[in-house]
Amino acid sequence: MSTVAEQTRDSGAVVDIRGLNTRFGRNVVHDNVSLSVQPGEIFALVGSSGCGKSTLLRTIIMLLQPVAGSIRVFGQEVLGLRDEEALPLRRRWGVMFERGALFSSLTVAENVGMVLREHTQLSARLIAEVAAMKIALTGLPADAGAKYPSELSGGMRKRAALARAIALDPELLFLDEPTAGLDPLSASGIDELVRSLRNALGLTIMMVTHDLDLLWRAADRVAVLGEGHILGIGTMEELSRLDHPIIREYFYGPRGRAAREQAWKKK
Repeated sequence: MSTVAEQTRDSGAVVDIRGLNTRFGRNVVHDNVSLSVQPGEIFALVGSSGCGKSTLLRTIIMLLQPVAGSIRVFGQEVLGLRDEEALPLRRRWGVMFERGALFSSLTVAENVGMVLREHTQLSARLIAEVAAMKIALTGLPADAGAKYPSELSGGMRKRAALARAIALDPELLFLDEPTAGLDPLSASGIDELVRSLRNALGLTIMMVTHDLDLLWRAADRVAVLGEGHILGIGTMEELSRLDHPIIREYFYGPRGRAAREQAWKKK
């Protein structure tokens, strides 16, 4: 495990953040945040509500602008890029937002196909075939493509949003609270899906989550964000040995102990 002070610019990282500062008015969200995400890993951001996890993700994908710092994705600086310059990068990543952000007036297949229509020259027939394949990859039944988001359960909507996020065969996948609002059984299915997609498609995955079961089951490394800083980066086992009070809340509260015990039982 490395400390923030020990980290230097990592030319081999898929995502490399250095000295990031973000604030809204007088509210400091990120203060000199640095981290890197390695190729092929599942990297998670955790922290208490309002600590800036989703804000950091949105900054990486260029939806928000920081005050200072550097963010490189695939070795290219993203801060300050114009839309036309950013388009090739955006085609290399997929994003699943917390509430899915599916268009309610479109079927699942149309939601997935919309991305392909916007960014490719594929025929309507090929778009339909690719959309069906992506839907199947996320574990949805074949008839789900013809349904509208309102006709799906919460877990199925999450899978549909994932199908759309991988429509363009991205190399990098961003997940914002992929199990939020799901019952334990549905959440467990998403845990398994995240791992299987990484392995099957060779993805690098960066996710924001508060789900301790997902962290223990799927994450290769985890960064704990709090008080505007990165408080620790490492595996869940490594972080569980740190003595910072915010980090210990994750591991030694009732939910933390239960998730840890379940993870150990499955090893």
